[in-house]
Amino acid sequence: MSGDETRDGVSLTNLDGPLFDGSEATKRDLLDYLDAASSRLLPVLADRPLSVIRVRPGQPPFMQKNLPKYTPAWVERVRHWAETSHREVSYALCNDRRTLLWFGNQRAVEYHPALFQGDRLTHLILDLDPPEGGGFSLAVRAAHLVRRALDEAGLAGAVKTSGAKGVHVFVPITPGIPVDDVAAATRALAARAERFDPELATTAFIREDRGGRVFLDSTRAGGATVVAAYSPRIRPGSPVSFPVAWDELDRVKPLDFTVHTVRDLAGDPWQELMPAPQDLPADLVAEGHTIPVARVQAMHEGKRRKRARGE
Repeated sequence: MSGDETRDGVSLTNLDGPLFDGSEATKRDLLDYLDAASSRLLPVLADRPLSVIRVRPGQPPFMQKNLPKYTPAWVERVRHWAETSHREVSYALCNDRRTLLWFGNQRAVEYHPALFQGDRLTHLILDLDPPEGGGFSLAVRAAHLVRRALDEAGLAGAVKTSGAKGVHVFVPITPGIPVDDVAAATRALAARAERFDPELATTAFIREDRGGRVFLDSTRAGGATVVAAYSPRIRPGSPVSFPVAWDELDRVKPLDFTVHTVRDLAGDPWQELMPAPQDLPADLVAEGHTIPVARVQAMHEGKRRKRARGE
């Protein structure tokens, strides 16, 4: 039997089948985790346009931004114009347990909220991505470089596992800082961290230029998303993106935190570890404005290399 049931008025179906290949979890395990974690997960999703990654049996995972037509009317939503697809997208706002359970029943495993909450950009974020074949320990070493750069700038951040093999550093910022200044400060922090150990870390956006180093991704600003703290990931063992104290980071690994191991967690370490919002130092912002935007620079460099190959 599938063990169908109803929670908070949401019909939950086909609960006992595997969630995805290698998940070591069922759809019921996902829903039990989301339900148990809702008091921690909902605050990081609230009032943020939400993209999710869903997985259906026998199909590859796919990202869903636009809500499907069959979405219940009680799911809150907001519409935004998407430049890439040249259309309006109806994003969910996951503001309550019922909506979270509905997404779980749709086999939405990963939760990627926008960085904006309403009209406010709330955090500066660096995404530390180890190279192909590189492990989590490399990302941890790079995270300590970022922390050193933050310390020297008079800033403080919180860190979490990505749930894959990377690390995310979040720096809460005071309201009203222009998006361009936040993006500039992010570039400057990445550049400063890179200078501490250029053999370990790089800001090179073009993958072939990274040379086996950890990529300090400073492009997560404006319209970007980052997987939420406490979100499960579509990875073997069903790990969860999870907050870690800085002094514990060297002693953990991603699979310490799964939908099974942190389901009945007490408290909310992400909120407990997060510093208060901070102003961005003027010198950091000014330095960042002298650094080219990575995506734009990479686009021009790609065109240059293509021309050179043609010649």
